[in-house]
Amino acid sequence: MDNAELGRRLKAARLAKKMTQSDVVGNFITRNMLSQIESGSATPSMKTLEYLAGVLEIPIDRLLSESGESTSTDGYAVLSDAKRLLREDKFEEILETCEPQGVAADELHAIRSIAHLKIAHRMAESEETESLQLAVMHARSAAKEAEIGIYANADRIARANQLITKIAQYLSSYYSNLANPQQG
Repeated sequence: MDNAELGRRLKAARLAKKMTQSDVVGNFITRNMLSQIESGSATPSMKTLEYLAGVLEIPIDRLLSESGESTSTDGYAVLSDAKRLLREDKFEEILETCEPQGVAADELHAIRSIAHLKIAHRMAESEETESLQLAVMHARSAAKEAEIGIYANADRIARANQLITKIAQYLSSYYSNLANPQQG
């Protein structure tokens, strides 16, 4: 692929996201360099191309392929799979296979947050310490993913934090009873 086509794709992706050149470059490259790349008069390094693809939330292979189509699964296909898995209560599979990407990243973070919280609640039903610790890890991940994007959800964050508090209180009581058996 020639520099002009690569530059055209980068510019189209930037404009689709309603970003200025200054929004895209950050502290990584200069606005002037981006302008030269977009006009086809400069060839970006692979590191620069990876940076730009990340900022623009597009797969790098879509920039480099001859057809301009992504050869990997795009965000919409992943989102469709994630929704199906959510309906089927396959929460672990969501976390294993549905990484937030592209235009569907915000929705995928929301779905992953739901999956983490469902797993956390299920694991919190156990009285085994290891399961409870994993429940806390999932609840923390649920809260973290629920903070991201336009589908950020304060209620889900609060529910995750309540679950963490409940588990912490249970474990505190459990360990206190272990340390002082005559009080339990």
